[in-house]
Amino acid sequence: MATLAWLTMDASAQRHWASPGHASAEAVLLGLVLAGGLALGTGPVARAAESATVQEILDGNELYIDRKPARVKEKASTPQQVSTGDSRGQLAFAGGAAGRLNRFSQLRLGASCFLLDKGQILVSGKQNGCTKSSRMSVRGTNYVIEVSESGDAELSVLEGSVEVAPSRDGEPTGAAPTVVEAGQKVRLSPLGVVLALLKLSPSDYTNVLNGPLFKGFSTTLPGFGSLESYIRSSVPGVSIPGVPGIPLVPSLPSFSLPRFF
Repeated sequence: MATLAWLTMDASAQRHWASPGHASAEAVLLGLVLAGGLALGTGPVARAAESATVQEILDGNELYIDRKPARVKEKASTPQQVSTGDSRGQLAFAGGAAGRLNRFSQLRLGASCFLLDKGQILVSGKQNGCTKSSRMSVRGTNYVIEVSESGDAELSVLEGSVEVAPSRDGEPTGAAPTVVEAGQKVRLSPLGVVLALLKLSPSDYTNVLNGPLFKGFSTTLPGFGSLESYIRSSVPGVSIPGVPGIPLVPSLPSFSLPRFF
């Protein structure tokens, strides 16, 4: 519980506990790292969502940082809120991942994950996401989170895998986490209870790839190559959008060489 509490603590609180007046904090954190790899296992883990830079804004200028109109290249830091009205946008997280917000979405940056309050986001790369009742831990992947007005959530893992752990106010509920693999989606209640674990169909992929999280964007996703490879090998028949900035090679006209004998 202490591990998750530190992970979900905002940056200012972490600095407070790491101040000279709390000299034991370093030893406590070191113990947490050695004991559980920060509760996320061994190997490379997702980076914190302490800051994000606006990379692209589509459909007008209704992308906001703390309810103030934002511009491309503007930076938001924890605990600021990033939201959209009738616009879409792409963020570059500090750890190298990217997030694409659909219209009428709202998230808050945190020390270890972003908190999606409502709307929809596509995440590409090593970046953890949270809802009010669940934490999504990744190792580098492409996934979509959608949170309704009622608090229901749906996680679709397009490529990679995501571990979903129920939580309450930053603390685990004790329920076992659910691992959602590539090609699966899970529906969660407002309390973080798994309602259904389903397989993504080819039409699900087509709807995402041709929908508002891809259409019109010109900034390449950092994990697009992995997503493309997975779709080509595991979801045949799904058309993949072209990568912005990389022109398609035109086919050469057919011709035959003259015969000399």
